Amino acid sequence: MASHSYISISELHPSFSHPNVFGIVIAKTDVRSFPSRKNSDVERFTFGFTIKDSPDFFINVSAWGNQGYINSLADNFRIGDCVTVENPLVSTKDPEKDKFCPATPSPYRLLVVEPHSRVLLCTDMDTVDRLLPLMHLPAKDSADFYSLGDIVANGQKLDGAAINILAAVKTMGESRQFTTSDGRRGQRLEVKLFDDAVSGFPLVCWEKESIQLLQTLVPREAVLFVADAKISFDSFRGGMVATVTSKSVITVNPDTREAGLLFSFAKQMSESGALDHDEAAEDLPGGFLDAITDVYTVHQLKLKAKEQPETFFGLTYSFISKLDLDSSASKVIKTRCSKCRFLLTEDMQSCGNQLCPGVEQPFSGTTGFDLLVDLTDHTGTLQACSLRGATAEQTLGCSILPSARTKSGIRGVILACSPADPGEVKQHMSAVLQQL
Repeated sequence: MASHSYISISELHPSFSHPNVFGIVIAKTDVRSFPSRKNSDVERFTFGFTIKDSPDFFINVSAWGNQGYINSLADNFRIGDCVTVENPLVSTKDPEKDKFCPATPSPYRLLVVEPHSRVLLCTDMDTVDRLLPLMHLPAKDSADFYSLGDIVANGQKLDGAAINILAAVKTMGESRQFTTSDGRRGQRLEVKLFDDAVSGFPLVCWEKESIQLLQTLVPREAVLFVADAKISFDSFRGGMVATVTSKSVITVNPDTREAGLLFSFAKQMSESGALDHDEAAEDLPGGFLDAITDVYTVHQLKLKAKEQPETFFGLTYSFISKLDLDSSASKVIKTRCSKCRFLLTEDMQSCGNQLCPGVEQPFSGTTGFDLLVDLTDHTGTLQACSLRGATAEQTLGCSILPSARTKSGIRGVILACSPADPGEVKQHMSAVLQQL
């Protein structure tokens, strides 16, 4: 590409005629239609995207035309592609028209219309190689963000606000299609985020373009900086929810110090197994358990788990068909850091997670039952179900008190045994605890 024939975004001005601009697409909206002002029986189609050609400059582009032109243009590129915009109209920003677009440092916006303008994929590899690193630079100040802990702490004070969020991807839900009452089709994707303070926080996305970007990510191996995510209170969940809007810009694995630290934390949490054990009932908002009414057989649970990657809740009437209390003590009772839930191994006197938020504070660990059980009904068996914490104590009718550290881990004594529990459970638990 002959770079002299292209104008950088920072140099654009409405007085330029027939400008050519190149950049990497950092945001893109879905195609929408509106009645024409001149003829209400005719629909005009449009979509928007944002391109970036340097660390400090990016600009919004709006494309307008008939259905065939706009759909063909929109299908030609995705977020993360490098494009050239030929002969756009350069105009000054309009506060009314741009309030639903990403905030940009440029005072102008570009308009692409048929048949005068074109948007083409960039074919010059030197230019592509120069532009690709820009995808990892946040669209807002990299130090200006809310952690998930900040959002939870502020609660409904943030309801309706647009804020920047830095968090890691924990789980990826399934994209769900729907049709509105007026016949329009839509889609929805929910991603669960986490950081060193909050183990699960929902991020909801309605835009197909953003959904396609998120679906390329590997959970627990991606950190997001979401600029201008909308925060709202979800009355059903009893907590806050973040939503990706047309103003939002998602930066994957940002090239910042804060994102690097969070990425390392996410990796350690994943490798330690802590992320597999933080969906305990005691972590759910108050009243949530009472709202669960769906009943499943074991067979139905297995089918639903295959069809729905997202976490779901339900009731099952089954019995414990395997309860291995005779295994080693380390498989029955485990200790985790009370700050970050990092699993502690034998002889550890402090949290082994270097990014633990309590690393400079006196060590505090939480010890409790952490068992794997099998649940069986007339349709089959669910193997290796997690039974831990307060739920395990209620089920077994026993609780433990950490008293001393040995080479085997934590010693404990039985504090309480419910008379309603079988004597064999008490006998087995006493034998296990005596071995500690």
